[in-house]
Amino acid sequence: MTATGATPEQFSVRVFGGPTALFEYGGLRFLTDPTFDAPGDYRRPGAPLLVKTAPSTGSPDDLGRVDAVLLSHDEHADNLDTSGRALLADVPLTLTTPGGGQRLGANAKGLADWESIELDRPGGGTVTVTGVPAIHGPGPRKEIEPIAGQVIGFVLTGEGLPTVYISGDNASLDLVKEIAARYAPVDTAILFAGAPRFPVLFDGELLVLDSAQAAEAAEILGARRVVPVHYDSWAHFTEGRDQLVAAFTAAGLADRLDLGNRD
Repeated sequence: MTATGATPEQFSVRVFGGPTALFEYGGLRFLTDPTFDAPGDYRRPGAPLLVKTAPSTGSPDDLGRVDAVLLSHDEHADNLDTSGRALLADVPLTLTTPGGGQRLGANAKGLADWESIELDRPGGGTVTVTGVPAIHGPGPRKEIEPIAGQVIGFVLTGEGLPTVYISGDNASLDLVKEIAARYAPVDTAILFAGAPRFPVLFDGELLVLDSAQAAEAAEILGARRVVPVHYDSWAHFTEGRDQLVAAFTAAGLADRLDLGNRD
């Protein structure tokens, strides 16, 4: 919900490629899932090969001040790569999953589902960041999390500020409905999409929303603006910009799609 006079156009979102975006909200600067490495391969025993195919549109040196990182999860390189992990040491606060909060050290805090933290705004007042549920694959959490890991999304609210939803690596529209029941209409939704798949995981089913589901999520949320991320720069993303534009156009939501500032 938005207080009188607050609109989604009050802040811009800079998109760096993959899941990484920077925005200022309530005087605080937030960064999602930092991934700034050059293209290359990431190998982890027992996990599918991850291949980054394109460089980010900027570097950590371009960020300026970052007050908090909103990290969907720390266990996959396409959400937190080597340079992104190094960056966390210079950021006062990283909000992430409960397990990630334990793994990442002193500057990190894990949020359980629906748990909130208040961050002081420079001009007075607070921004409330609430952890919201996400599932990184098809099916119930108890089946998905042992394989794909725990993930989290976020909702940002504050007096006189628009409501912002960051989905993280979520594949469940049922969870989007739960979030909408508490927060809709949402002013800005930063939706992770890209339809990532691996043949060796869950029979090749979706690990995160595809383009049509992202459009459906936007409708469920009553989102006035959607900034998609997590749809380019990695080989396992099977849908990109063209599919997103087509899906939002087909759903009659093309005017809500904002592909973000990449300069």
